[in-house]
Amino acid sequence: MDQLIHLTIDGVGVDVPNGTTVLEAAKQAGINIPTLCYLKDINQYGACRLCVVESGGRALQAACVLPATDGMVVKTNTPAIREARKINLELLLSNHDKSCLSCVRSQNCELQALCKDLGVEGGDRFAGKKTEHKIDDLSPSIVRDNNKCVLCRRCVAACNKTQAVGVIGPVNRGFVTAIESPWNQPLNDMACINCGQCIAACPVGALYEKDNTKEVWDAIADPTKHVVVQPAPAVRAALGEEFGLPMGTSVTGKMAAALKRLGFDKVFDTDFGADLTIMEEANELLDRLNNGGTLPMITSCSPGWIKFCEHYYADFIPNLSSCKSPHEMEGAIIKSYYAQKAGIDPKDIVVVSVMPCTAKKYEAKRPELSVNGLADVDVVITTRELARMIKEAGIDFASLKDEDFDSLLGESTGAGVIFGATGGVMEAALRTAYEVVTGKALEKVEFEAVRGVEGVKEASIQIGDVTLNVAVAHGTANAAKLLDSIRSGEKTYHFIEVMGCPGGCVTGGGQPIVPAVTRMTCDPKVVRAAALYNEDAGKAKRKSHENAEVKALYDEFLGAPNSHKAHELLHTTYTARPKYKA
Repeated sequence: MDQLIHLTIDGVGVDVPNGTTVLEAAKQAGINIPTLCYLKDINQYGACRLCVVESGGRALQAACVLPATDGMVVKTNTPAIREARKINLELLLSNHDKSCLSCVRSQNCELQALCKDLGVEGGDRFAGKKTEHKIDDLSPSIVRDNNKCVLCRRCVAACNKTQAVGVIGPVNRGFVTAIESPWNQPLNDMACINCGQCIAACPVGALYEKDNTKEVWDAIADPTKHVVVQPAPAVRAALGEEFGLPMGTSVTGKMAAALKRLGFDKVFDTDFGADLTIMEEANELLDRLNNGGTLPMITSCSPGWIKFCEHYYADFIPNLSSCKSPHEMEGAIIKSYYAQKAGIDPKDIVVVSVMPCTAKKYEAKRPELSVNGLADVDVVITTRELARMIKEAGIDFASLKDEDFDSLLGESTGAGVIFGATGGVMEAALRTAYEVVTGKALEKVEFEAVRGVEGVKEASIQIGDVTLNVAVAHGTANAAKLLDSIRSGEKTYHFIEVMGCPGGCVTGGGQPIVPAVTRMTCDPKVVRAAALYNEDAGKAKRKSHENAEVKALYDEFLGAPNSHKAHELLHTTYTARPKYKA
């Protein structure tokens, strides 16, 4: 047990473990010290100087990096502190593009909130020369606007520490410091994996997703187009946050209702695609196990992870499952099976995917993910973009009554739902693999060993006469550690799940932004995943092979998992890419 120390903050006594920072101790005492560059578990830098406090010395010190000591007396609210914070904010504003009304982060901007809380209005006291930057919008996924950057380095920490990609960092010094890619190249020319964790970390509007909502509005308004939408499993666990609902509120029925009101011709569910993915992936795994295929087999649902593997671990490409990701599979089925059933020319169908992930925008443009010259998915929008569309349409989301998805490609099981959480793909695959191998009903469908937010999890699962050694990693930095251990011969597995984002899709780069102050006391990875697991527990069917609409798809169209037709539509290939360039 950690030794406790006692300190006093603004007259409030607090006992904390040795090694706690003053910022953390103040939070425990119910005292909120403002921060901007700080992001729990990602960035403790002390650069913005907004969390300065007095602790007996002559100089103000940054609470986020100031260790609490026994007997320390801290003040967080003196005139000198308040003035220092205001000056620091005004200095930031003096070199900041203050087009707040049109900014994508308006009303969800930490700089804006700090100015309001601390009574800073314009920052004109230090008006003078401003740096000007060209907006980098060449990436299919991420836009960088350094005119709004506050140099907090949270994006740099996320890219380097959480994802081990490192394609952005500070260049130059002093007033001309900027966050750039090497040689000031566009992000699109770097080995960026498009995961968007930099966006999730950014406190302002300096990073945001490429907006594709106009394409969707245009398609809906075009009478010659049949527009089909499909939302991913993780979207339902977070969309409600954009409308004031508590984090962890599952809004599946409201989401389906809102999508219908937006004017889509059909509202299907990517959870169906997740169940379909399991049918293909579980059978692919069994084929590799029985016929000497490349092991360990590694899941391929996360496009950020796939691009990371192609750039940095190309020797593992043969290990990747050949399965397309769920929304790409469903897109291919919409433009074949559904088009045939509905009597619609596939060329007239526009497939829109609502994803928690910015990398899906990049993925949809990959030439490998098309059939007969038609992209499986035409447009990808994020959870945030969907929320903006709902607001623009004047829909009172919180008051909507639950509605169902449309039939044919709208049914799903609990196994499909949990795809959005780290370990969910693994668990869903094990539920089906067990019953396929043993021919027996799995009485307890929960595989707790692969649940949770530990960076790398491993387990041995008994399936009939076979002991399956499995591992789960989330966040590409953790994936790198896992793959390194396999390269060295330290670890041996049969099946591995990797999700590119920490926590899996629930905290993807396209999900609602969670401010740093909220992250101090709440872990979105855990809270949002709980919503998916609760929905899974409430489902009548919890195994992918029990999905009646998936069964009908195989009976009427595909034949069997991993059939020739299934491979034509549902499987793909991967490409080794340079380590430093896109």
